[in-house]
Amino acid sequence: MRDVAVLGVGMHPWGKFEDKSITDLSRIAVEAALKDASMSWPEIEAVSAASSRFSGGKGWGLNGNDIVEEMGSTGVPVYNLSAGCAAGGNAFNIGYTLVASGLYDRILVFGAEKMPKGMIQTSGVEEETDPEYLRQVSVGMPGPAFWGMLCRQRMDEFGTTEEDLARIAVKAHDNGQHNEYARFRQKFTLEDVLTSNLVSYPLRLYEICPVSDGAAAVILGSTEEARKRTSEPVYVASSTVATYTYDDGIPRGLASVSPLGKTQHSEAALAVKKAFDDAGLGPKDVDLIELQDNTVYYELAFPEEWGFCEPGEAESLVKKGQTAPSGKLPINPSGGFLCFGEATTAMGVFQICEMTWQLRGDAGARQVPDAKVALSQTLGLGGNGTAAILKR
Repeated sequence: MRDVAVLGVGMHPWGKFEDKSITDLSRIAVEAALKDASMSWPEIEAVSAASSRFSGGKGWGLNGNDIVEEMGSTGVPVYNLSAGCAAGGNAFNIGYTLVASGLYDRILVFGAEKMPKGMIQTSGVEEETDPEYLRQVSVGMPGPAFWGMLCRQRMDEFGTTEEDLARIAVKAHDNGQHNEYARFRQKFTLEDVLTSNLVSYPLRLYEICPVSDGAAAVILGSTEEARKRTSEPVYVASSTVATYTYDDGIPRGLASVSPLGKTQHSEAALAVKKAFDDAGLGPKDVDLIELQDNTVYYELAFPEEWGFCEPGEAESLVKKGQTAPSGKLPINPSGGFLCFGEATTAMGVFQICEMTWQLRGDAGARQVPDAKVALSQTLGLGGNGTAAILKR
């Protein structure tokens, strides 16, 4: 396997765009990535696209084919990937593998989404053999209620307070105000968060990510391509994919068990561990993390599960400002999902864009000083998890 470099990145701002199609959003992101890579469309040798049932792509999640028709039908192969909220990370992994294997020298990876209003319905069918459908009907628990239960468990175990949770949202918006691509860029005080509408105790409105429309694109290439286009390339140290294990701390499969003390979201933990192993790096080497913060809870649980700090220590790191861009463990300097809102298939690609800007030193007021190594992570429906490490 050969080295893989990030040649260019581009995004469309996140928001709700009634007058734009998913292909409109995609084109803007792809054109920005091409410009960043000093590349023209005919130079792209293959496309790896994150797709979903929400916004289609001919009604079949064929977003990669739609963008090829939009940009120019050059005959390139298209790989359409679907993995729920992990689709962007999956598409990145395929793009990385295609270049690392030597099959292609210049790959476009992109994800784009136009989300429906309201809570995400995880099951697309009314089928009694579908565990997700049964869970929705039998339990009736949308995401915020599930996340609220995780928070309550942490409160009982570590003494986490509502103020601890609110500080994470305040920090996110301190970062997001400086990100031109973020949907929500206003600053919040602790009081603003604690007096926002209660959604599912203890979680409040500003502590849960909404749904958004958005698009992001990345162009990956060989070392030779990188040398042609930049004197300071960003490289992919590793890109991994995993699924959850049967003894995960959150029972999901109909046959799964849930022993006390087990890692929750084992798909994420496995992907991150493999990313470290493949890169020959560890938590102490990482300068910043872009993780999937559907809710503030994950900024506490994930760093502990991945070995960045001891169990129960994360609240103290947030309170001391250590998870801010200037701290010792910067988390989501982009503003994260809390400031962007989730455009499911685009999120893993948006993280790669942010990490690339950070490693280049192009992140402006949210810049992590002298960042050299960055880690990203996504998880999605079906127990899908991904991770990626970039370095310079």
